[in-house]
Formats: sequence, structure tokens, C-alpha cells
Amino acid sequence: MLVTTSRHKILVVGASGATGLRVVKQLLELDLHVTIIVRCVNSFPKSILNHHRLRATQSTLLEMSDAELQKMVQGCTAVISCLGHNLTFKGLYGHPRRLVTQAVCRLCQAIKTVNTGDPVKFILMNTTGNQNKQAGEHVSFAQRLVVGVIRYLIPPHADNEAAAAYLQTYQGTKDQVHNNIIEWVVVRPDSLINDETVSAYTLYPSPIRSAIFDAGKTSRINVAHFMTQLVVCGSTWQSWRFKMPVIYNS
Repeated sequence: MLVTTSRHKILVVGASGATGLRVVKQLLELDLHVTIIVRCVNSFPKSILNHHRLRATQSTLLEMSDAELQKMVQGCTAVISCLGHNLTFKGLYGHPRRLVTQAVCRLCQAIKTVNTGDPVKFILMNTTGNQNKQAGEHVSFAQRLVVGVIRYLIPPHADNEAAAAYLQTYQGTKDQVHNNIIEWVVVRPDSLINDETVSAYTLYPSPIRSAIFDAGKTSRINVAHFMTQLVVCGSTWQSWRFKMPVIYNS
């Protein structure tokens, strides 16, 4: 069931990334009001930047003041984070090492400060390599070993784990549904690929294949489509809130 879209204001961070850009496009196609924070507006596609329902702020989220960030989330019904580390030496090993986690923490605190209405939806793009231990997920010893090495050698993986854990531990839960200020979904795609159009995809509560030894494929445009549906489709949100769904191309 689609909900009325006219009242929605969506904040997207990581909007200039490959997936974030697709999220913004799909939200605008649904006539939603979208706000983005980008480091350089001149690097953003002009065709999207000039859209009458898009508001772009040139800044870096972690450098914004608390007051500025509170203004950004004021009135938002949903926040979507597609933040990630650039695949360069500086992006992988430079500072901030906890880019995603710090951004999620700051956004959640800003939401809690200003929100007086219905719970705000927080949608975080993550990775299927992040094991959801709270859901009782188990992986092989070999995969645990490899992920442990990755966690040590590639800081962004630990960052993704910490960001998801923050939402699970400190934000809304299904057991406190009437008191939540924030409700969340952590979306876990497998190996990301680029497709031009939305195609059939399948959602699972947990991985059905090894992220290390038998990785599947997920197109970025399908991830964007699912995230958009979480915003506008009430039944989709009810099905997946407080969960970490895994998405694969069919």
C-alpha cells in the first residue's frame, strides 16, 4: 500500500555516490521533496540539481554544527544513508575511520532533538558481509576467519558493522513501538553491480549464500528501488522495520 507522498520530506546523505544518486532520482520521480548534503554541488548532475523538489546543501555532514544538522532533519519523515568510503587509499585508511557510524549517530541525535511527531524512518545501506548476530545468524568458521581479517585490514567494514550495531542497540526496537522516535531498516546488498533499469529482486531476512565464498549480485538501482519503497509503501515498511533485510537480484 502506497502512502500519500505529498507530505514527505526525505533527507539523503551519500547522495553523490553511485547508489545514493539513484535513490535521489527515484524519490524525485515519485514527486517527493528531497534534501541532500553534498561536498560539492558543482559535481552533482545539473539535471537533478535543478529539480524543483530538490534542495541541496553544500557541506560535509561531520563538519556541520548540531544546530545546522537539526535544521536539516527538521520535518523529515525519512532519512536515507548511502554513505560509504571512497575506494582510494585515503578513503579506505584515512580519517574519519568511522565516517558512516559517526554520521548515523549525529543524524539520530539531531532527529531526537527536533522530532515531535511520528517516528522518523532511518534507512541505512550496509553490506551482506555484516552478520546480524542479534537475529541469530551463523556463518562458517572459514567465513568468520576471513571477515576477521577484513575487519582488521579494511576499516570500512568495521565501520559498517558499528553503524548497524548503533541502530540495533541505541535506537528504536519492535518491543518499544509506541515510544520510538526513530524506526530503522538496515539494507544489506551483496556484490553491487550497475544496471540501467530496475529488475526483479528478492528479499530475505538473512543471507542465503556466503558473502565471502558464494557472493550473489545486487544492482544498485534495485537497492535504490527497495529503499524508496520503504519510504512510500506502508506494508513494505511494516514488513522490514527493525530488521536487516538482504537483497539479491533474482
